[in-house]
Amino acid sequence: MINSQRWLSVNFFAFFFTWGVFLPFWTGWLTTEKGLTVAHASLIMGAGLFARAFSTFILFPAATKVASIRRIMIWTAFLSVLLMFLYIPADNFSSLLIITVLFSLVYPNLLPAMESSATILIQTDKVHYGKSRSYGSIGYAIALLIIGAFTALWSEQAILWVMLISLVFMWYLHTRSAPTVLSLNPKFVKGPHKKSDFKRLLTSKPFVTVLILAILLQGAHASYYNFGYIYLQDLHVNSLYIGVVLNVAVLLEILFFIQADRFFSHKKESTMFLIAGIGSTLRWLLIFLFPTVWVFIISQLLHAASFGIAHYGFIQFISKRIPSDEIPAAQGMYSAFAMGLSTAILTFAGGYLYEISPGIAFLGMTLCSIPAIVIVLLTRKKFAY
Repeated sequence: MINSQRWLSVNFFAFFFTWGVFLPFWTGWLTTEKGLTVAHASLIMGAGLFARAFSTFILFPAATKVASIRRIMIWTAFLSVLLMFLYIPADNFSSLLIITVLFSLVYPNLLPAMESSATILIQTDKVHYGKSRSYGSIGYAIALLIIGAFTALWSEQAILWVMLISLVFMWYLHTRSAPTVLSLNPKFVKGPHKKSDFKRLLTSKPFVTVLILAILLQGAHASYYNFGYIYLQDLHVNSLYIGVVLNVAVLLEILFFIQADRFFSHKKESTMFLIAGIGSTLRWLLIFLFPTVWVFIISQLLHAASFGIAHYGFIQFISKRIPSDEIPAAQGMYSAFAMGLSTAILTFAGGYLYEISPGIAFLGMTLCSIPAIVIVLLTRKKFAY
């Protein structure tokens, strides 16, 4: 019998290892290895985020209606490997744009698939989300260290090969045995009067409020994710140490997720979002006001709040309040809007601001975090979340 907790931990590790290669380093890889400007690389990554938003909002929930979560993960990982190979011969803006859009239509669906698996296993097998999710953060942290070391030895070309190998390994893991509930065929809802999952969710004012908060707080990381690596290069940090600096945030994230179930499982989601909003605002202000490596490192300590607590708050909300058959749609909207569309829009804006001044690109993110704080204060009593 499959140990659901172990399965979830291992697969979180594998996915977030690839995420730790792609998310913080791909813009740098495009500028260094493919010779693109920061503005052009931002356009490509932004277009990819729009494709990701469409895919996780439309394609992923649709796929869960005709195939099991496990089958979706197997095929998504396999197609991601094939598309990654196309980056090797690509050598101009147009081809890189097309490949990135195609890749972003496929690969990011693994995120809602993994999170949906986790939420389902919380409900069916009582797994501890924070414990398994911490392994994802560990995978992300190890990826940062490996890329930092490998780029110091073999330049940024190592980013592509590490990504490719890790995708192959993740696909192999998905082909192995998984908890039975993840292999069950979807149940088709019949009847003309049955609302779609999206309609049911979007008529819930508490869910819509929490989704908006997630969109604002996760989108506020756009400059950090896309320009953090370049920003540290501009501060003349050696490639070997960039991975170490970026890992400070992930270390705090790991520690948070290890203890999250213990300290936050019984907290109100509104309290978690309020903490996340305050931590996020302080984080971006520090980087803007004090453009030094040491202040950037100090700001990394706030990642557990700006990202970790906001993410955990959303997962807690849907695991407690959303029926299991609506979870893929909820996760699809979260991945599409909070982890995709908002980040895409802010990536375009951040790229423009970064060309003016790197610090302003980070300051601009407070235009999302401050409104999140206001929304929490205005709605927490009304919707009792």
